[in-house]
Parts: sequence; structure tokens; C-alpha cells
Amino acid sequence: MREIDLIMGRFADAMIERLTAAELRDFEHLMEVPDREVLAWIIGEAEVPLTHDTALFRRLRDFNRNGEGAR
Repeated sequence: MREIDLIMGRFADAMIERLTAAELRDFEHLMEVPDREVLAWIIGEAEVPLTHDTALFRRLRDFNRNGEGAR
């Protein structure tokens, strides 16, 4: 899904060098989830399951909501 590719790609471009090993694992875990589910979590249409409601996910969500990933 193009939208999630843009959201996650822009986040990765901006943050990848600053992520810890644990955050990188969380990011990889998030990438395994179907795009529509992740997008619903990011835009607030669905509740984020506890297994994915990590500090990294919240940074990604906030990055998108704050417009930091907009180009």
C-alpha cells in the first residue's frame, strides 16, 4: 500500500540512524503487519494491539501526525 510505504519510508529515512537495536526490531516487527492494519493504527481508526503499541510505534505515529514526514 503506497500510503504506508510513504509513512514508514519517510520515518526510516529520517530516524534510522538514531534507532536502537531494540527499536529496529520493533520496526521490523511492525513491517510484518498487513499495511491496512498499520495504517488504521497510525491514523487512529483502530486500536493498536499491546504487542505493537511500543515507543517506536508511537514515534512513528507522532512523526506522521506532526507532519514531519510530509514532503
